[in-house]
Amino acid sequence: MPTLLLYPIAATAEIAGCFAFWAWVRLDRSPLWLLPGIAALLLFAWLLTLAPVDAAGRAFAAYGGVYVAASVVWAWLAEGVRPDRTDIAGAVVALVGAGIILPGPHHPPAISR
Repeated sequence: MPTLLLYPIAATAEIAGCFAFWAWVRLDRSPLWLLPGIAALLLFAWLLTLAPVDAAGRAFAAYGGVYVAASVVWAWLAEGVRPDRTDIAGAVVALVGAGIILPGPHHPPAISR
């Protein structure tokens, strides 16, 4: 799966999973919300293992930018919180960071197995 598709899907899964916990604790929803939430978080973790990079930390760092932007979109679409200038600026900065990290150039991993 291409990274440009993988990271947004992973972000959606992570945000949905975390939101399920948020809904249970902060919005007084049923504990049954935790079941799909846990499934979504497991999906998120598995999807990140598919990232075509040489180090988990690099995959997580680049993904972080996508997560920030996806969180702003989630707040807008799922929670009705329209992003303001600082939300948008922060998301753009995070995506620029991801865009710098992901393509390299990268050297072989320092840790040998």
